[in-house]
Amino acid sequence: MAHELTKVQEIIDSIEVGMLTTMQDDGDHRSRPMQTQKLDADGCLWFLTSRSSHKTEELQKHPNVNVAYADTDAQSYVSVVGTASLVDDPAVKEELWSPIAKAWFPKGLEDPDLTVLKVKIREAEYWDSSSSKMVQAYHIAKALVTGTQDDEGDHGKVTL
Repeated sequence: MAHELTKVQEIIDSIEVGMLTTMQDDGDHRSRPMQTQKLDADGCLWFLTSRSSHKTEELQKHPNVNVAYADTDAQSYVSVVGTASLVDDPAVKEELWSPIAKAWFPKGLEDPDLTVLKVKIREAEYWDSSSSKMVQAYHIAKALVTGTQDDEGDHGKVTL
């Protein structure tokens, strides 16, 4: 399992921005981009977020979320299913803070709207093809000609 979580981390680190999907009261789902601050060794994703946003209201009522990452150029993808919670620990805020965050939180770490979103991963699935586009095209063409399935790339699932 450690290899798979390491692979998930490598892909997430290279993509950085994931689409966080939450559920609204009417059962509809809503996605928005979120800058990943880190994926820790315990299998938790960490994000800085706004306390006053609609997503924080949705998360408090419906904590089950999905975070999806995609890099079509590298053919790398991750889908995470987890449970979200808000963390208001000043030490965690400071650890995750970066100068870029000031664009969303102009008062810095003292901004009353700043909070931390933690997603405890229950399951993560990844797809990664590290081959060049030329190699990928060759494998697809070979599969089409031979009638076999193209299995080029790395795929795995991690359950925590």
